Formats: sequence, structure tokens, C-alpha cells
Amino acid sequence: MDREMLADQQRLVELVEEEGWDVTDLEISAYDSPWSDEDDPEATVTITARKPYESEGGDGSGDDEDDENPFRLK
Repeated sequence: MDREMLADQQRLVELVEEEGWDVTDLEISAYDSPWSDEDDPEATVTITARKPYESEGGDGSGDDEDDENPFRLK
């Protein structure tokens, strides 16, 4: 795998983390493009990240007795 691809992947992770996200999974795939006649490889980066948000109540408890969501367990 090309060092430039890995450096770009690291930069993307840094940008995501600067925005307050916690990266939980990371994948990079390098390949020759099937849509292009050029011999230059391409890469796809998949970043999975999580970021907790406080509830609208602001207390962080997540308990909302007025919640009408039928999929939420009470």
C-alpha cells in the first residue's frame, strides 16, 4: 500500500477527531479503478466514528417521559 494513501487516511482520521468524534473502526482499500484507463491506483477509506449528544433536556439522562417513540424501551 502506498505511503501517501496511509498519510491521507491518517489526515482524515485527524480531521474527524478534531470535530469531537471518536473513531471506532477504520478501513482502507486500494485498487485499480475499473472505470478508468489510467494505471494510477485509487483508495477508498471507511471511517466509523461515534459522538455522544446530550438530550434536549440537557441533563444527559436521556429519560424523556413524553417520548412517543414506539421503538424505545421504557
